[in-house]
Amino acid sequence: MLARVRGLLQRSAVRIGVVGLAAVAALTAFAASHAAADPGGVKKVRVGGSAAETRIVIDLDSSASGRVSSDGSGDRRVVVALPGVSVDQPLQGGRYGLVKSWVLDESGGAARLRLDLAADATIKRRFLLPPADGIAHYRYVIDLAAANPAAAKSAQLTSRPTQVRAAPLRLKKVVVIDAGHGGKDPGAQGQKSVEKDLTLAAAQALKARLERDGRYKVVMTRASDQYVPLESRVQIARRADADLFISLHADAGAEDGLRGASVYTLSDKAAHRSAKFVNKEDWFMSASASDTGVRDILLDLTQRATKNRSAAFAEVLLDGIDDHTPLLRRSHREAGLAVLLAPDVPAVLLEMGFLTNARDEANLRSKAHRTRLMNAVGDAIDAYFAEHTKLAAR
Repeated sequence: MLARVRGLLQRSAVRIGVVGLAAVAALTAFAASHAAADPGGVKKVRVGGSAAETRIVIDLDSSASGRVSSDGSGDRRVVVALPGVSVDQPLQGGRYGLVKSWVLDESGGAARLRLDLAADATIKRRFLLPPADGIAHYRYVIDLAAANPAAAKSAQLTSRPTQVRAAPLRLKKVVVIDAGHGGKDPGAQGQKSVEKDLTLAAAQALKARLERDGRYKVVMTRASDQYVPLESRVQIARRADADLFISLHADAGAEDGLRGASVYTLSDKAAHRSAKFVNKEDWFMSASASDTGVRDILLDLTQRATKNRSAAFAEVLLDGIDDHTPLLRRSHREAGLAVLLAPDVPAVLLEMGFLTNARDEANLRSKAHRTRLMNAVGDAIDAYFAEHTKLAAR
């Protein structure tokens, strides 16, 4: 499987390069006309301060702007991206002050800093320091402030901050699992079951598989029989800074003999609808406040890269489940489904079978079959990220 994944990702990279030549030329001309330095890479990360206020400093080769996708208020997880900044090798560190642990890696063409907080805290300020006072590089600074300073002062501090080189597979990827339908929306109807119940059971099985070895942070769009609007599911993935989004469904057909699984990715015709999920805080929106042409180019490049990654994963996924469930004749399909519209999160929708087919329904109602199928999905996710990490490191 790894050899096939490698080929798919390499072909995706070639496609991105070909379709993006004109866009890259336009961006280059824009940057030259504004005398802006190209973003460089991360030199190192430093953490200091106390349990009341903690400062994180990212030393950079060049100027950069940051985007906060998670501020820590909900789950004590802060995620800050530096678009266009590269990370030669992932970094991670241990506890210091308000920071319980941190990881800095590269995702979606941006350096990504993830902080697990030791206490309730907020981002007090963020700013970029240019070279000055004998320091020849840029510094991106994040200041954290404890929500309850009095309680924070009693927290135990580590005497020295740590920074180590991290093996890529030890860094947790964020996978969002979307159990289709739910609540007032039952989905497809079978003879003995409804879609919303089977997708939730499958999502829980996949979550258990991915969390088994601790390599992933799993986010569920729903964990019970509740209704979640389609647009909210996309926003959940974007707020989680997800590396992959997989939506689980069961199909329905006009003929009861129709059976088999299929995988959907976003169609070219629907890609323009992704723009509605972009807000003023997105890096491609803030890249140039005065030039909408440049913003459109950046958004287009991001969408193309995401679409190609989604297609590559779809092929890996189909290879992975082929031995565990029948597949439709044309098993990789494209559509404008709402849950696939995040412009910067690779996403697929897996139709696990047809509830209108007695054999498919019996399989999906079987816990043993669901477990085997979701284990195969988990293996495909492992293979995709393992090979993606190798290609990115070259």
